[in-house]
Amino acid sequence: MRIATRSGRSVLVSPDGSSTVDISDASDGRFGPLAHQVFDDWDEFTAWASGASIDFAAVGDPVNLEDLGSPSPRPQQIFAIGLNYRDHADEAGLDYPDSPPVFTKWVGSFAGPVGRVVLPAATVDWEAELVVVIGRRADQVSAAEAWSHVAGLTIGQDFSERALQLSGPAPQFSLGKSYPGFAPQGPWLTTVDEVSDPDDLRVECRVNGEIVQKSSTGRLIFSVPTLVERLSSVLPLMPGDVIFTGTPSGVGGARTPPRFLHDGDVVETTIEGLGEIRQVCVAASH
Repeated sequence: MRIATRSGRSVLVSPDGSSTVDISDASDGRFGPLAHQVFDDWDEFTAWASGASIDFAAVGDPVNLEDLGSPSPRPQQIFAIGLNYRDHADEAGLDYPDSPPVFTKWVGSFAGPVGRVVLPAATVDWEAELVVVIGRRADQVSAAEAWSHVAGLTIGQDFSERALQLSGPAPQFSLGKSYPGFAPQGPWLTTVDEVSDPDDLRVECRVNGEIVQKSSTGRLIFSVPTLVERLSSVLPLMPGDVIFTGTPSGVGGARTPPRFLHDGDVVETTIEGLGEIRQVCVAASH
């Protein structure tokens, strides 16, 4: 099952990704219309959706990726994990962490899968990431039980303004990663049962067609189940909560010399089985 948001309303996406059906309309108002309402009733919704017979060809609206928003646009909590790939820690010259370094990206940075990202400075970097959305409240959940609390997976970019992120005696990770448009996600949420191996998905980022990141979620230091276990041991994870799971090696700031995004650059991010998102960089003066 694939779920997206369009004009603020939750929609089901056809298996071929070509059309959508409004969830509230299709369920006669039982679920939705807002995404958080679907996640709050996740068990009941998935039971209904698995048995619903929807003729997308007859009643669906054509998909326009530019009209879609982030799959969970109003999470109660947003978690972002730093330094979670061994190759990224290696390129940064840092030791592997013993526990997940956690920060946040504020919801004002959320955006849909296709659009523009305004560059507020000359040091904006790319970070391709697998994003997890919680479907069932997770409180003191073990890694063995973690996947059953996940609604699904989507693609994200953790755009980062490095100068602000690393400024001051206490780095400003959350602020440097939360400019408008710095957290595009999509194109939709894919439920875990639709993914062949959720623990080992190919991740790729291209800038102007050049591959700059290429890895697999199988190289995560802290896997998705481990992240759910560690986070839920501290506080409950709520339906609709979003977790950015970290980025692999290949970021611009770790290159010699450093490489950052410029006006007109096109950033494309793909994850195996989840689709692709695409952002065009625009100078702040435009």
